[in-house]
Parts: sequence; structure tokens; C-alpha cells
Amino acid sequence: MLRLRAVAPYAVALLASGLLFLVFRVSPVQASAVLAEGAAGDRFAVARTLLKTTPLLLCGLGMVVAWRAGVYNIGGEGQLLAGAVLGAIVFQAGGAFAGAATPWLFVLIGGLGGALWASIAGWLQAYRGVPAVISTILLNFVILQLLLWLVSGPLQDPSLGVPLSRRLPEVAMLPRLDRQSDLHAGVLIGFLAAPALWLVLYRTFWGLDVRFAGANPEAARANRRPVRWIQLGSMALSGFLCGTAGGVEYAGSLGQIGSGLSQNWGFLAIPVALLGGLDPLGVVVSALVFGGLYAGSDNLMRFTPAGSALVTAFQAVALLAFIATRAELRRREGSAA
Repeated sequence: MLRLRAVAPYAVALLASGLLFLVFRVSPVQASAVLAEGAAGDRFAVARTLLKTTPLLLCGLGMVVAWRAGVYNIGGEGQLLAGAVLGAIVFQAGGAFAGAATPWLFVLIGGLGGALWASIAGWLQAYRGVPAVISTILLNFVILQLLLWLVSGPLQDPSLGVPLSRRLPEVAMLPRLDRQSDLHAGVLIGFLAAPALWLVLYRTFWGLDVRFAGANPEAARANRRPVRWIQLGSMALSGFLCGTAGGVEYAGSLGQIGSGLSQNWGFLAIPVALLGGLDPLGVVVSALVFGGLYAGSDNLMRFTPAGSALVTAFQAVALLAFIATRAELRRREGSAA
């Protein structure tokens, strides 16, 4: 019975998504086959899926640690941008780097940029009572405008007539795992970070404090737990993970930043985290599913003109069905008790 309750929300979400295909007059079986082929039909499709999964996974993990601490971080996108922007600033200031460790240095710098940006919201909530759900949304707009100013001014490549920063040299890019595709070593980071975060949350005293502070901050304070510091640290770690996604995008896929850097990965990571049950290992599965959907959407567009829009609607319907089903099951459990 317990297993049935755990699986039911996912089953209802899948059924609702299938009905959505019918609304668009698309065969669910054919659409699923086309999506699967675009997501995992060959090694190039798998590479696309992994590349799209990586920022979703890292930002999703960031959402998990913040939300578990009771700090509702909606600024994953801004923290991702902050990570990429800081990497570009360091490259501009330091000139052409060399050495095998350089790409990983940019990933680390990205994480630090995201942590610093998230800590602003963490400090505002902990010491000024400003809800992070508000400050993180507003900080998204601040970093986006800062990005546009930088790539149109101080960071703009003078040899280009468009708002783009200087391109990283090849030695500063993350090593390729497959020379015939864009797959790079940065995709491994999220899959290593997920079990590490699980161990931190469920096998350390700090992780216990995080979950305690998120579940009942008043009880945590009564037990003399430093709730402010716990939440501030959780936001910093959350931002570090999101900023790492920015560093991976910068040093792995893009090599430069521009006005189109924002791809909404940080916003999309919120449903990824929720569908993953706010569990690091569950987020791996949901990020792969969402990454596969985005990778397969290009293939779906050849099957139906509504391809990309259909994938977005698919995700929304699946998430709403999942949340509604889980809420109803909890309500029934409460009534039965």
C-alpha cells in the first residue's frame, strides 16, 4: 500500500500528460516514441540530453538544500547567471589562462559567484526579515540587467559588433568526452553532487539541522539551534550549486557570455526539484526526464508544429497533476488517522 501511494502521483502525472497530447490531436504513443528517439535515439541524442540535464540537475539540487531549510529560493536563474558573469569577469581581468586545471577553476569561480549572490537574499531573510521568495526573484532582474550592461560595455569583445564577451581559449574549456559532439566533462559534476548532497542532508548533523530548521524553525530555536546561520549557510550552498551550473555552462558549452545567456534553467529547476520530492537522488531522475524532454522537443517539432510549446505544457500538466495527487493522498491519510 505504501508503494502504491508513492507511485500514484507519478502515474497520474503520466496519464494527465498523455491526455494533453490528445488535446493537441497528437497520438501519445507516436509523440512518446518521437520524444524518446530525440532524447536517446543515438549517442548524439544522449549527449544533448545530458547537456540539458546538467544545469537542471545542479540548480534542482540547489533548490533542494534551500527549500529543505525553509528558505524558498526562487533565484536559481540569477545565481546561475552570477556564476557565469563572475567567470567572465575573472577571465577578462586575468587574461588568457593556461593549464589543465583552468576549466575547473572557472567552474569553482562560478560556484562562488552563485554563493555570493544567494547570500544576499539569505542575509536579508535572516537579519532583516525579507522573505527569500521575494528577494531572490528581484535579484534575478538585477543580475540580468548587470549582465546586459557588462556584455555591452566592460566585457564586450571589441572585435565583435554584438554584445558578447571574449571567448575562452580552448585550453580553458572543459575537456570533451566525445569529440564528435558537444558532450563535456562538466556533465559529471551534477551526478557526483547529488549523492554527496544526499549524504550531507541525511548522514550529517548539519543536514539534520537543515531539515529541522526547515520543518519547524520555532522548535529548532527552542532547542538552541542557530536557525539564522543554518538558513544562511543553506542559501550559500544552494547558490553555490546554481552558480556551478553557470560555471559549467560558461566553461563547458558556451565559452563566452552574451545577452542570451539566460535560458531559464534556474526557473525550470523548481519543478524538477518538486517532482524529485525535494530529495537529491529523486532530482537526478526528474532532471534526466526534463532534460530528455527538452532534447527530444526538437525532434517533436518535426512531428508537430506545437513541439516546444507542447513540451512546456506537458511539464506544467505533469507537475500540477503530481502535486494535486500527492496533496489528495496526504489529505486522505490525515482523515484516516
